[in-house]
Amino acid sequence: MAITKEDVLEYIGGLSVLELSELVKAFEEKFGVSAAPTVVAGAVAGGAAGGAAEEKTDFSVVLVEAGANKINVIKVVREITGLGLKEAKDATEKTPHTLKEGINKDDAEAFKKKLEEAGAKVEIK
Repeated sequence: MAITKEDVLEYIGGLSVLELSELVKAFEEKFGVSAAPTVVAGAVAGGAAGGAAEEKTDFSVVLVEAGANKINVIKVVREITGLGLKEAKDATEKTPHTLKEGINKDDAEAFKKKLEEAGAKVEIK
């Protein structure tokens, strides 16, 4: 039986962030590629030459401070990021820490609201 794209996506969707990071590193090593984003000079220059400021579409949620109720913040961090308990605790203690990157504004606002309700200080960049 052949493996379909849906099978692969379902498998990857079930991985933790740490497991996914290790998988990406393995792909980079095996195929000699990099997952780092590349900038196309023409696209950047063309956008700047247009004169009009483009609306930002990708946002990052940054945990600035965990606050007094760290346990609730850790629970929310785990829910949002899919991290394990230790990774979520480390992310909560090592602030400022970017929890999510490249998400839309609505998701960023929703994550910020959840974290603030748990007692954290959060910024959207």
